[in-house]
Amino acid sequence: MSTKKRILFIASEMSPYVDGAAFADVVNKLAVMSNDQDMEVRCIMPKFGTINERRHRLHEVVRLSGINVSIDNDDYPLTIKVASLPNARLQVYFLDNDDYFKRKFIYNDDAGKFYDDNGLRTVLFCKGALETVKKFGWPPDIIHCSGWMSGLVPMFIRTAYKKEPVFSHSKIVYTISENTFKEKLGANFLQLATISDHITKKELIPFKDVNNVSMFRGGATYADAITFGTDIPDTKLEIEFAKVRGKKVLKFDAESDLTDYLQLYTELAK
Repeated sequence: MSTKKRILFIASEMSPYVDGAAFADVVNKLAVMSNDQDMEVRCIMPKFGTINERRHRLHEVVRLSGINVSIDNDDYPLTIKVASLPNARLQVYFLDNDDYFKRKFIYNDDAGKFYDDNGLRTVLFCKGALETVKKFGWPPDIIHCSGWMSGLVPMFIRTAYKKEPVFSHSKIVYTISENTFKEKLGANFLQLATISDHITKKELIPFKDVNNVSMFRGGATYADAITFGTDIPDTKLEIEFAKVRGKKVLKFDAESDLTDYLQLYTELAK
């Protein structure tokens, strides 16, 4: 039986597939470094329509076919695709849905307008990622979430998925990065995020403002460790989470060689 520590990266943005966000490149480097440190590494991200399947050699994972994500009494089918990260022997899994991810733009339309259904897309990605891990049957020791779209994952694991054996020993790291939008995620976002009877109004309090800041606040609230992925985080969040009892906090360091992240993973996985 393998004794290697397993680390799962759940990221809405990761280079070279999605560029632009500063932390997208960091996720790539952390995945490679963790792999080089003899960890078992897997990554999950949305299959946005901007990702070129031929160039990045994506192909469907047949054994993971048939995943349907139930949200607010509606079912959303997912196709799972995979690619090998260039210059590294590790796999990146992509969650694909024709209606919600396969668009020419990521979060805003061609006129720059924030998609009205970004709230639903967020719930679909977060729940879909966890359903995919269940289908793997691959219990991660560390789950590192980054990107505002992954903000529901820690809460889901601590509530709706708390009795799932695959997550029973998982420690969660959440990265707070810069705010990238001011729009709301929709009046029905909290209803959509209530994917289980284990999620009550109390669990949803950190997300109540249904905006960029609340996604970071919610992710950090339910994580075991918090990292700051930018030197310009929201001021309120920086003060709120700079020193939190019971959580490990990794401050932003532009000069870091990222070994501090590997040390954090090792400490949490003990």
